[in-house]
Amino acid sequence: MAHRESVAREKRRAFRDWTYWGRPVPGFGDPAARILALGLAPAAHGANRTGRMFTGDRSGDFLYAALHRAGFASQPLSESVDDGLRLSDVFITAMVRCAPPANRPLPSEIARCAGFLERELNYFPRVKIILCLGGLAFRAALDLARVRGHVLPKPLPKFGHGVEVVLKVLAGGTAASAPLILLGCYHPSQQNTFTGRLTPALIDVVLSRARQLVSGRSREKAPKRPSRRSAEVS
Repeated sequence: MAHRESVAREKRRAFRDWTYWGRPVPGFGDPAARILALGLAPAAHGANRTGRMFTGDRSGDFLYAALHRAGFASQPLSESVDDGLRLSDVFITAMVRCAPPANRPLPSEIARCAGFLERELNYFPRVKIILCLGGLAFRAALDLARVRGHVLPKPLPKFGHGVEVVLKVLAGGTAASAPLILLGCYHPSQQNTFTGRLTPALIDVVLSRARQLVSGRSREKAPKRPSRRSAEVS
């Protein structure tokens, strides 16, 4: 909390004329979404400034452009809360709602926000897929699924770009009756996009697969898997 408010007061020179949001950032997207895109945390001068998840920084530029190419977003840019952007079948949220120092939330922060994420998912009964943007989001999604009554495979699956995990429902669980699918995607951070670990083509493959899954279609053609090096990316 102190960090997000300090950033909002001091600002970045390029955004000195902005009134920073400087509060916990809510999720954004389609209330009838079947895909929940799960990120890590708001960026200090991105969502912490604009008040919308993945908005106002390079990660958001990359993600929303990909969502637009896949037909999930009405426009390729997300610059402010009043820019007219609309999402279709996707709701974007994060494990942590306040911008953390160095974009790295502490385990205690993740634990404090876990309940918010669980309650948020209750408002989206149509969600079939959690698109996990990074390894930390993948682990958070597994924890969330366990709490909601889904059966986790043993051993627990490892994160990787394009990995799919189908989770069935434990009898008596609180989850919806349909299975939940976790779909892994490298996080669209500059660390990944600038180094070529995540390219437009790679994220397009994952979003295309998400489209197939919510439409109930089988994989038409298995995409070439990227290298599993440094799979635990957040």
